[in-house]
Amino acid sequence: MTRVFKMAAAAVETWLALLLLSMLPGGVQPFYVPGVAPMNFHQNSVVEIKAVKLTSSRTQLPYEYYSLPFCQPDKVVYKAENLGEVLRGDRIVNTPYSVLMTQDRKCNVVCAKLKLNVQQSKLVAERIQEEYYVHLIADNLPVATRLEFYPNKEAEEEKDLVKDVQFEHGYRLGFTENSKFYLHNHLSFIIYYHKEKVEEEEEHNYRVVRFEVVPQSVKVEDLKADDKGLCTLPEATSSAPQEIDPSKENDVLFTYSVRWEESQVKWASRWDTYLTMSDVQIHWFSIVNSVVVVFFLSGILSMIIIRTLRKDIANYNREDDIEDTMEESGWKNVHGDVFRPPQYPMILSSLLGSGIQLFCMILIVIFVAMLGMLSPSSRGALMTTSCFLFMFMGVFGGYFAGRLYRTLKGHRWKKGAFCTATLYPAVVFCICFVLNCFIWGEHSSGAVPFTTMLALLCMWFGISMPLVYLGYYFGFRKQPYDNPVRTNQIPRQVPEQRWYMNKFVGILMAGILPFGAMFIELFFIFSLLTSIRTLTHLPWVLCVPLAQSLGHPRGETGGTKGRRAVSC
Repeated sequence: MTRVFKMAAAAVETWLALLLLSMLPGGVQPFYVPGVAPMNFHQNSVVEIKAVKLTSSRTQLPYEYYSLPFCQPDKVVYKAENLGEVLRGDRIVNTPYSVLMTQDRKCNVVCAKLKLNVQQSKLVAERIQEEYYVHLIADNLPVATRLEFYPNKEAEEEKDLVKDVQFEHGYRLGFTENSKFYLHNHLSFIIYYHKEKVEEEEEHNYRVVRFEVVPQSVKVEDLKADDKGLCTLPEATSSAPQEIDPSKENDVLFTYSVRWEESQVKWASRWDTYLTMSDVQIHWFSIVNSVVVVFFLSGILSMIIIRTLRKDIANYNREDDIEDTMEESGWKNVHGDVFRPPQYPMILSSLLGSGIQLFCMILIVIFVAMLGMLSPSSRGALMTTSCFLFMFMGVFGGYFAGRLYRTLKGHRWKKGAFCTATLYPAVVFCICFVLNCFIWGEHSSGAVPFTTMLALLCMWFGISMPLVYLGYYFGFRKQPYDNPVRTNQIPRQVPEQRWYMNKFVGILMAGILPFGAMFIELFFIFSLLTSIRTLTHLPWVLCVPLAQSLGHPRGETGGTKGRRAVSC
């Protein structure tokens, strides 16, 4: 009791100290997490427009901004990316767009007229046909295109029309019409700012809260440019679009305009518009339906198994003479061989350890994302966090793998730890390396550089492997798990089964159910993982495959031989 009172007194003293500090004038200063602090601009301050990449939902291959013949500044400077940005294919680079805070520009020329050769014209036409989007950022805020829809176009009066405003990330590189390709060569930037309240005689601070763009295609002959870098846009009804003929050279003139508008949206809420975009359709009904069905069926199946097996397990643990008098049928004939050590206990324990490692990583990422600690302004934070968490969760994977390996009567714990640390990561690394070679051949920015691959290897062997060995050592020293039923000393002879009772057919049939349940959502999941809304919808995205993987039993191999029942 004395110890409890001391702890309570210490807690009270701590709270009193914090209260006194908060009452002191200037005693407590707020701070922002790195990468989340707001950027204040003054009037006529430079707002830098940067390019991120080119993406398409058809090819899923990102490309660098300057992989196409856009106007380039005098010095091209690439931003230093973190691990997550590199894996996502982001290549943030500066652009020649000149934008000043609260200063409008009617029409400015980005650079001199460009003459695209046949190869460049063919490449631009190919990117337009593949529906590529261009992604720009201003103050780390991605550009968005406003889309207006009228669901009730058949309304009799104009006042009854309902306008539905949606946004999509980036802007389209161009469009096709009648088998012809047209390039968006004029960008109308609409940047919203929030004016912060300051004291008298102080200069106002401005913060960017939204970044929109209206792309236009204007023929180079209709753009009247002068020597000062200014231009005149023709009227929308009298202008022709800029066509790109892939079979010949094309002249292109890139222009832009800037319009600033004041907004009441505060800096803390500036991401709300982007996180509610509907560029990727969310099948909420399908997701909820899958989760409910999986949990419902899993609960019913668990109740049936528990009620059925509880009595059987109690009978199996009685004396041998009572067990011999029982007449068994079906799968109960192999109850004494279910927990017999498999043929390859090291592989089984290694796969279990890797599964525990992945499960802990996903669980922590979901929890952190639900708390909002992964800000969407911190690009690549999700991917970087996942990679590092997988490395550090190796201690838990090694612990459970080592304990299971001892339960299966294994003795070579060092070799088992090495297998746990290398089996699953090596398979994933080899598959990613082969895919990366194909992406390299396409000259995509999604290809992981060789230096990044070396860094991942160093993390693998320098962080994950020692932690797996540490957890494996302590897990192997623990007491083995107790089996609910005893194992027969002599394996039961199982007669030869039919072809559809083969273990490979059983594995295939057991995987069809969970794959069929989540196949509908695979495109949505993979598309969302590459979008900016991943941080807000991550718990829903990961709950579907996680629930389905936990809900479907994998032990449906009762027809196989007793010694192989567990190893499958």
